[in-house]
Amino acid sequence: MSSRRRAYPQPQYAVEASAPAAVPPAVGGNQYQQPGSGLGVPPPNSLDPTTSQFQNLNISGTNTAVNSPYSNQGGQFGQYQQPTSPQASQFGHSQYQQPQQPQQAPGVGVGGGNGYYNQSNNLGTSLPLNQLYTTDLSRELPPPITDLSLPPPPIVLPPNTTLIPNSETSNASPDYFRSTLNVIPNSSSLLKKSKLPLALVVKPYNALTVEAENVAVTSDTTISRCRRCRGYINPFITLAENGRRWRCNFCNLLNDIPSAFEYDEISGQVKNKFDRVELNNAVVEFIAPKEYMARTPQPIVYTFIIDVSVNADQSGLIGTITRTILESLDRIPNTNKTAKVAFIGVDSSLHYFRFNEGFEGVESLIVSDIEEPFLPSPDGLLVNLDENRVAIEKFLLDFPTYFEGTGNQGFALGPALKAAHKLISNIGGKLVCFSSTLPSVGEGKLSIRDESGVAGKPKEAKALLSSADSFYKSFAVQCNSSQVTVDLFLTSSAYQDVATLSNLPRYTAGQTHFYPAWTSAKYEDVTKLSKEVSDHLSQDIAMEAVLRVRGSTGFRMSSFYGNFFNRSSDLCSFPTFPRDQSYCIEISIEENVTKPVVYFQAAVLHSTSFGERRIRVLNLALPTSSKLVDIYASADQLAITNFYTHKAIERALSTSLPEAREFLTSKVVEILSLYKKELVAGNVSGASPLQLSTNLRMLPLLLFSLTKHLGFRAERVPSDHRAAALNNLGSIPIKQLVKSIYPTVYALHNMPDECGLPERLIQVNEETGEEEEVVSTNILLPEPVNDSKSTWENYGLYLIDDSSELFLWVSGNVVPGLVQDLFGTDNLYAIPTGKTELPEFSIEESEFNYRVRQIIGKIRDQNDSIVWKNLYVVVGGSSNEPIEVSQQRDLMALRMWAYSCLVEDKSGSEPSYRDFLTSLKSKVAQ
Repeated sequence: MSSRRRAYPQPQYAVEASAPAAVPPAVGGNQYQQPGSGLGVPPPNSLDPTTSQFQNLNISGTNTAVNSPYSNQGGQFGQYQQPTSPQASQFGHSQYQQPQQPQQAPGVGVGGGNGYYNQSNNLGTSLPLNQLYTTDLSRELPPPITDLSLPPPPIVLPPNTTLIPNSETSNASPDYFRSTLNVIPNSSSLLKKSKLPLALVVKPYNALTVEAENVAVTSDTTISRCRRCRGYINPFITLAENGRRWRCNFCNLLNDIPSAFEYDEISGQVKNKFDRVELNNAVVEFIAPKEYMARTPQPIVYTFIIDVSVNADQSGLIGTITRTILESLDRIPNTNKTAKVAFIGVDSSLHYFRFNEGFEGVESLIVSDIEEPFLPSPDGLLVNLDENRVAIEKFLLDFPTYFEGTGNQGFALGPALKAAHKLISNIGGKLVCFSSTLPSVGEGKLSIRDESGVAGKPKEAKALLSSADSFYKSFAVQCNSSQVTVDLFLTSSAYQDVATLSNLPRYTAGQTHFYPAWTSAKYEDVTKLSKEVSDHLSQDIAMEAVLRVRGSTGFRMSSFYGNFFNRSSDLCSFPTFPRDQSYCIEISIEENVTKPVVYFQAAVLHSTSFGERRIRVLNLALPTSSKLVDIYASADQLAITNFYTHKAIERALSTSLPEAREFLTSKVVEILSLYKKELVAGNVSGASPLQLSTNLRMLPLLLFSLTKHLGFRAERVPSDHRAAALNNLGSIPIKQLVKSIYPTVYALHNMPDECGLPERLIQVNEETGEEEEVVSTNILLPEPVNDSKSTWENYGLYLIDDSSELFLWVSGNVVPGLVQDLFGTDNLYAIPTGKTELPEFSIEESEFNYRVRQIIGKIRDQNDSIVWKNLYVVVGGSSNEPIEVSQQRDLMALRMWAYSCLVEDKSGSEPSYRDFLTSLKSKVAQ
């Protein structure tokens, strides 16, 4: 593969005194490396294992790693390497070091269950768990952010905990089901003492489509459940009476094994029950029999409510949306050819469109009385997509012309929602609303709130983030009971009251998508909206779904967080179940735990888009302990961050934003204080107050960064933006959540030469037995750097990913040759800035441009999210910056937006992470 490489003359500038010493570039190194200025890489972790307080606070045992599917066996992540001693661990990365487990538990037999159940209640000595190591946060600056990409601490279970020995698929992957604590306290008093939360994070689906997932499905409709607790049979049950009965791992009740487990009535063949997928897999789908159906699975229904007022016409929303829907018709899940669609245009009137079956013509019906709007005869309004395809396509092509040049400024969203609900309430489905106007007519009419008097003050949340009209929540609850989901796509350049409107998706399991100042005149705006709407319509949604989470005896699911409606104390209702959201469930311990392992199970009963009733079941087994050291050594810092994010949102909306920020800080103080008091070795007087278990060392950084997030930050933020940010934080999965809180920054100017190119793997040819190189489809990304300007070079090129946007920061003293290769010009100030795209050069024309675009494409390629990340090019300042006065405001605003992603730095009145740690010292020492 040929490529063009060039040598780049370097600009002259003064090197700061604190810059690292010059390091000669390696052969074949990056051509954009600035000579004489160091490598631009943050210094290694300053933690010295020979002097830091690495303490084995757990039980004794050999330092051999347990083979866990969730730990990094290859060792490329230093955190999971298992050294022979703490002193052999570099930079404190051995906190998940585990002693050797015994080969066989006493008393284990096919019919006898797990021998550990017969041991004493001294749980801390029955099972060797993860060992605890201590880190001093003040000595780890900059913080080691590679931890943010690591899996949670391994789950260590006794041997033969599963029915099928050595099964690697019996416990759920953390991508689906994870706990804040991978060792469960054996009492509520111990949990309270630990100052750590106990909660589950559930994400039942990990891809937008069925084809992209590899979930085991049962071969028949035989479902075995416990007669008492109604838990589903799973890999952690035990057999009794020579395999004729199974003992429930949740409530200990004996249940009969169904005859179908060992005999196929259709084929007449004997079956091995141990081959059944539900006994081998933690995540499985049961095909439900008719007993699980309140009615026959319904078809997918989409009712499109489209703003056709003057704002929508002038912004180009009408044309963009109808064209996007037209181009997405083939992507709508419609395997059985039963999908139905309807369209309602909304200004100050309601515009219905009736399709005459067998004809291409469409009849328009206008209802002007929106105080008591009537629904015309539903015949022809809600139609089969496949049978009316020609007419629908013609209608979507013509739709923008119906309202071209309109002067109608009204928007009767409330009446339109009620009419659409009447249209599909007997079936259920989705109401997909596209709006560029504040609802101003009829029920649900809203007005602009006065932000100037309360913004930045304690009463801001009450005044601006609470619902302004009870209609939207009460209507959403009504929709939920009718199996109707509402999704919003909001595109106004003016106020839209996102705080009020977001109640519609929140209680119907939908989502609020916010596109401030959207316009079809901007290609990038059209691309983002079109891609996200198209991917939204193509999801294999589950319909008429309910979620229930069960636990072992003594555990209660006490609080639920996410977009759904609690139909009863523990049943979450989803008219349609989205595939790109996650949910958090807080757990209370109501009885002392006497067993070494406890179990949790999440079940989603739903109808598929292809007409089957199914139950997706997820299983999680976790060890228990009576020791704080075990609990801290296995705490999951990312899941804990997820939980505290939900609690902070709840606190902000019920009290105030300052109290929410104080809540996050107080949780860090509580955890550090407890750790210093109970777990620092010997409780040495004068020991650093900032010591914490190494597997939790990113938690203070994440909670600190969360206080700077758009949803919580102290400075003035438009209420629509803040409400949208809080709504997003409360529904996105952990992977996107962490990136939203602590953006990922890549240094592109000095990335290794293989980055941006397909990964090359060595594999053995099965026929010849020889090794050969294989080029994969995976694009290699650079290693992230810290979110701090102090780690940046003033000639660097940096890509920032905050989970919703991408910023390409071009420093003011960047090498001209780099600008030429990337943008096609050597004039830094001639490149397009703001929301834009990079020019496309072939790899022969510019390898660097090709590699950067590949990296951006890799980051944008998400099979579990519909979000399309816009790219903003930001040019940093320099001493001779030729910027006109008229450009200063926009340029500075763009720079400040990008700078806000550097959450480790001081910003406005908000401290830096270093200052935050300093303030913690005095609070923890008290």
